[in-house]
Amino acid sequence: MKFVDEVKIHLQAGDGGKGCVSFRREKYIPRGGPNGGDGGNGGDIVLLGSRAKSTLLDFHFRNTFKAEKGAAGGGRDRHGRNGAAKVIEVPLGTVVTDAATGETLLEVLDEEPHALLKGGRGGKGNARFKTSTHRVPMESEPGEPGSGLWVRLELKLMADVGLVGFPNAGKSTLIRAVSKARPKVADYPFTTLVPNLGVVRTAGFESFVVADIPGIIAGAHRGAGLGHRFLKHIERTAVLLLLVPAGEQDTENPVAQYRVLLEELRLFSPGLLDKPRAVALTKVDLVPPHEARALAAALRDAGAGDVFPISAVTGEGVPALLRHLAREVFARRATGTPTLLPREAPSAAGEA
Repeated sequence: MKFVDEVKIHLQAGDGGKGCVSFRREKYIPRGGPNGGDGGNGGDIVLLGSRAKSTLLDFHFRNTFKAEKGAAGGGRDRHGRNGAAKVIEVPLGTVVTDAATGETLLEVLDEEPHALLKGGRGGKGNARFKTSTHRVPMESEPGEPGSGLWVRLELKLMADVGLVGFPNAGKSTLIRAVSKARPKVADYPFTTLVPNLGVVRTAGFESFVVADIPGIIAGAHRGAGLGHRFLKHIERTAVLLLLVPAGEQDTENPVAQYRVLLEELRLFSPGLLDKPRAVALTKVDLVPPHEARALAAALRDAGAGDVFPISAVTGEGVPALLRHLAREVFARRATGTPTLLPREAPSAAGEA
């Protein structure tokens, strides 16, 4: 499935129906008077968050959405039918901005309906204009036009843990090992071209969502590599997990990668560094145990804090890492920090 995370669409709320000019003409009832009814209100534009959607692909093929117009009023004081609202389902985490001004109008973070544009009010019928001195009103009102707007939809995935690392740091291998997500894994850089979501089940039958984004390189905040197009997808995560590979490298390389990753996060959005984070020293199965311990110690000395030597291939160190991430995520939830309460759903690029 193609991953689309930015689109521009036009929204049009429904126009109000026009009021009616009508008079009673019934046998034996002289001077029946006006009885034109009001027009119906136009339908609203409503956005509804959906866990079943993980991409804006639907809007790539259709970019105009209109709500129903209100019906005109009728004689005998009949009110026109209100136009039906246009309900548009979007993935959770969608940000709606005015395409002309860039103003943020709405962030869809839950599955509740959000009225974005109001439909036009229906016009008054001539019965509304009758007074003691104006007994034969011939006027009525047209319906008010509904609001129309070009908007940009930008998807920022909602997940609990965001995986951040250079290409081939082992992010996709890790998410495959701990969830049902099946991102592509290969021995060349940039095998992950779209974000992937995986649901991790804990021993206590609770779960949290992990987001794997394409690899970061130096200059990513300026758009280098796959750049800021995907860095935005970790802005809503509760916890960051930085992955640096051990491989057959000396003790300086993981530390240098860690520092570059931190700097790219800071330059993209300083608030990312305020999130709880841990470091996974990956691919420790490729180095002797004493070297893995030395690399982990070097990272701690560089200020990395919690460092977990792991191998997603053999499973070494993975349970301890998951327990730590689960504690951090559930602690954030307990304090009311908004995170996505997960359930099994398709990932951004396949099954999760």
